[in-house]
Amino acid sequence: MPSSPDPRLSRRGLLLLLGAAVLSLGAYLAASALYYRLGFPLDDAWIHQTYARNLALRGEWAFLPGRPSGGSTAPLWSALLAPGFWLGLAPHAWTYLLGAFLLWGTAVVGELLARRLVDGYRPRFPWIGILLALEWHLVWAAASGMETLLSAFLALLVFYLMLGRPLRSLTVGLLIGLSAWVRPDGITLLGPAVLTCLLLSNPWKDRLRHLSALGLGFAAIFAFYLLFNLAVTGSPWPNTFYAKQAEYAAYLQLPLWKRLGQQLLQPLIGAGLLLLPGATWTILGAVRKRNWGVVAALLWVLGFLGLYALRLPVTYQHGRYVMPVMPIFFLLGAAGLADLISRKSKGGMWVLSTFWKATTSLVLVVFWGRGAYAYAQDVAVIESEMVTVAGWVSGNVPPGALVAAHDIGALGYFGGHDLVDLAGLISPDVIPFIRDEARLSEYLNERGVEYLVTFPDWYPALTSGLMPVFSTGAPYAPAFGETNMAVYRWPGP
Repeated sequence: MPSSPDPRLSRRGLLLLLGAAVLSLGAYLAASALYYRLGFPLDDAWIHQTYARNLALRGEWAFLPGRPSGGSTAPLWSALLAPGFWLGLAPHAWTYLLGAFLLWGTAVVGELLARRLVDGYRPRFPWIGILLALEWHLVWAAASGMETLLSAFLALLVFYLMLGRPLRSLTVGLLIGLSAWVRPDGITLLGPAVLTCLLLSNPWKDRLRHLSALGLGFAAIFAFYLLFNLAVTGSPWPNTFYAKQAEYAAYLQLPLWKRLGQQLLQPLIGAGLLLLPGATWTILGAVRKRNWGVVAALLWVLGFLGLYALRLPVTYQHGRYVMPVMPIFFLLGAAGLADLISRKSKGGMWVLSTFWKATTSLVLVVFWGRGAYAYAQDVAVIESEMVTVAGWVSGNVPPGALVAAHDIGALGYFGGHDLVDLAGLISPDVIPFIRDEARLSEYLNERGVEYLVTFPDWYPALTSGLMPVFSTGAPYAPAFGETNMAVYRWPGP
């Protein structure tokens, strides 16, 4: 493989990565369109679209017009979606364009970081960046309509700057503060950043200067995030921060080792398993060279996974909550593989490295294809259930009727009705009894709810004895062993 001593990416390399990102994402969208139709694989994506539309067209931060609320976990992502409504490209085209840009950015920064980590890695064909552009978790995230890949991209950019010299500590702090506007767990990046500053080989005076600059940059952005939430919700954190933990508290009954194992498994589903030895090789080399920034990156990955095992141990939707750490893990693994390939002239290492690279490439492509199929299925479920129900509600439920629902995204975007949110995102008063169906029944009566929209098996007590006035009857959710979403006339007290 021809190499160049220049660690920078050429224009050719940038275009190769752009082409890989666009083709990769385009294939997932094509799979979705052929399987059922274009859309998003999560109802939460429609929550962001609804906030973005109200911000763009009404100039307000609200899910329901005229009612400010903190139902968006990612204010920055919702704001980035808003221009799509000004340009007439919303909700799909603009969102997919942002996803393609972020997938490309992730591939570019990952490739540059690999060249920084491995001295012998200077290929004309940027295969580590291509690996990131084809990794199925990342492509799924790029096409999801969610903030997930933006969070991953910012984390990757933080580590790229942390591993550079001189350390741009103020910029790192600003980026970590910005990452909190994407997801609250972005503040965990402070841990490895502080550790990197403390372990610099500089005099203590310089280390303290870097720490001060890091803290100043972070505080300058994060303070406005806290003030924003206080102004909107009266709390320093968005409603989702509390609602998700309350809703899935039952999962904390599982043994910690099992919860942690489930989180650790997520990055390994696919090529990640074959990259695990490379990540180990990279870390061992970093310890020998006292490259503490690389060690801090691994500690962040493990700490992030451990945090979710402790507080929100869910793995549905392909582990989307822990996807922000995946590019870092994949990069550490690919860097180890690249380092071994650069040593191919030593004994039998050539055979081992060639076999490893070929096997990893094969698994990468196979799971990329399987990921496209999974994405298409996910979109089909959301479009045939949530979006279909929202369309029915819009055309058949009286305009002034109050509707209660667990999934409010598509209903908020298409339904056009006042909503009571059983998941607590825009109805935070539900959070203390979010899984108590008897108390929820009383609450619906107190609020004067007229219609209930849900999957029957999600609230068996609430739907017991009720006959649906509409059910989708679509085949996609039952194929996963789930029920069809239904609309019920709530009987009242």
